[in-house]
Amino acid sequence: MYLFVALGGALGSSLRYFLSNKINSGGDFPLATLIINVVGAFFLAIIAFYAEKNKLDPRLILFLKVGFCGGFTTFSTFAFEIFNLEKNGNLNLSIFYALISIILSLIGIYFARFLILEKF
Repeated sequence: MYLFVALGGALGSSLRYFLSNKINSGGDFPLATLIINVVGAFFLAIIAFYAEKNKLDPRLILFLKVGFCGGFTTFSTFAFEIFNLEKNGNLNLSIFYALISIILSLIGIYFARFLILEKF
């Protein structure tokens, strides 16, 4: 089981690194982390709600949820970026970033729930 988690984590982390380099504009706002965490929350919810309705191999669930989504999303970077924004005098931007990240992630989860439980 650990191998599935490790492989998923390697893929998720690699994709996060790739997208971070492609998305970051060099400005103060950490857009890449915001996008990655919102997409990751949405994808994790898709997997969780789909697995509730369908019989999935437990190894696949571990690979996707714990491995891939765990490696793809990043709470530590999110928290550190909030800290850095505030430290650099951008208190309002740090608060906005924290709130918009949480709100958009929750919207993504509710949308995933709607898609899987109501449409499929």
